[in-house]
Amino acid sequence: MDNEPDTRQVRDGVDARLEALEARLVAAETGLDRAADELAVLRLLASYSPRVDSGDAEGVAELWTEDGVYDVDTGVLDGHDGLVEMVNGDAHQGLIAHGCGHVPSLPVVLLDGDRAVATGYTQLVVRSSRPGRYTVLRVTASRWELERRGRVDAPDRGWRVVLRTARAVTDDGEGRELLGRSRER
Repeated sequence: MDNEPDTRQVRDGVDARLEALEARLVAAETGLDRAADELAVLRLLASYSPRVDSGDAEGVAELWTEDGVYDVDTGVLDGHDGLVEMVNGDAHQGLIAHGCGHVPSLPVVLLDGDRAVATGYTQLVVRSSRPGRYTVLRVTASRWELERRGRVDAPDRGWRVVLRTARAVTDDGEGRELLGRSRER
């Protein structure tokens, strides 16, 4: 009987292993939740270009909160009405009719609980007057500020744009300054 381990020692060892396993499971679940949130943010941002380039004004507006703002260097759009007006406006409809694409880069996404910030580029590419050719009309730096305001179990996990700030990358430095904030939450 001297070789048999003490029951208390066995129980303590099992308890320690169970605690370690539980800690690993919690860490894995937390990591998966963060990855799911980042993927949901990326999907939401990726859906902007197809919606805006197809003229889906309501679809674009749905990406924002009701009180969301799109602050672009050509003007400030407030709420869903402002976004719908922009997409349905003559300038944007003219781009669509001619042939255009808002081509995004993969943004840097920073998560902080129910808030996220994504920073990246978008190129506005338009069909050239030369057949089969396209021209980059504009390169824009964008900072998207998002909040989770809906159900966590929704496909987009409830993420919506609260503020998008967009500035052309030009010699005035505003676009570069916006990109310089890519490490800020």
